[in-house]
Amino acid sequence: MQTERDTKGTTVVPRDVLDVAREAALRAGAELKDRYGRPPCGLGAKQGPTDLVSDADRAAEAAIAAVLARRRPDDGILGEEGTANRAGTTGLRWIVDPLDGTVNYLSGIPLWCVSIACEDALGTLAGVVYDPLRDQTFAAVRGGAVQVDAPSARERAHDDLAAAVVAGGVACATDEEAKRAAKLEKRLFRRMGQRRALGTAALELAWAAAGRIDVVYHEQRIHPWDVDAGLFICQRAGLRVHRLEPLEPELAPRYLAAPAAMAAEVLELVGPSAKERRRRASERSPLSAERVAEAMRRRRVAD
Repeated sequence: MQTERDTKGTTVVPRDVLDVAREAALRAGAELKDRYGRPPCGLGAKQGPTDLVSDADRAAEAAIAAVLARRRPDDGILGEEGTANRAGTTGLRWIVDPLDGTVNYLSGIPLWCVSIACEDALGTLAGVVYDPLRDQTFAAVRGGAVQVDAPSARERAHDDLAAAVVAGGVACATDEEAKRAAKLEKRLFRRMGQRRALGTAALELAWAAAGRIDVVYHEQRIHPWDVDAGLFICQRAGLRVHRLEPLEPELAPRYLAAPAAMAAEVLELVGPSAKERRRRASERSPLSAERVAEAMRRRRVAD
């Protein structure tokens, strides 16, 4: 079944997607909670010694895949572990991280979650982040309000970066990234308030949407399944969300979620610098009709 459209050509969100995402996240969370604290089985490393996977990840992804196979069998799937990936025929695709924060999970650190997003041709249309240990769900659907199954968060009194709670991380795996991290320490982090690194980007973003964290800023080589649901939930919560290109080809991509005033200030601090912006502007080719059309499409999606 293709994604439906209304008379104006706007995509209509299938009624069941958020319910499906919730069910899948809860099933995965039950698998993970049942295995949590036990010696890891099937432990392996993917792209590096800290990029770990275990049978818990695989079992959680299988639980999600089973729900999707039963309720949305013709949709596409992109999962971190790749055990159930398929193209699909409906125009919808599920972006699945069965366990975000695997190192925390295996180390007994109680900060990890399940992240599931559903996307169509216009971008993300639904997202769920589920925290099994606290039994808290953070969810949103296109056109709807954010749903948080958790106690009310503190009120944000002002938009002062010096008093903000900031989460995220910066890659330091290469010399170029280490130099960039030093620049950020000088230009950005010394001006900000309390810094936290939870070890799970999805939970950081969910907590930002709930008001527990003011700013989430990442310069790390993380994947769509790590952030798609969380960024969407933040956007639906009224935060400014930015997916920024790397400043240089050898640097990591960047992600920012924050209230509008804070986001503008952070963007000024993370660069590129005014000098670099002038250089790039002088090298930029004239706007084409295609580039204008693409910019307008992205603005409509963001709104």
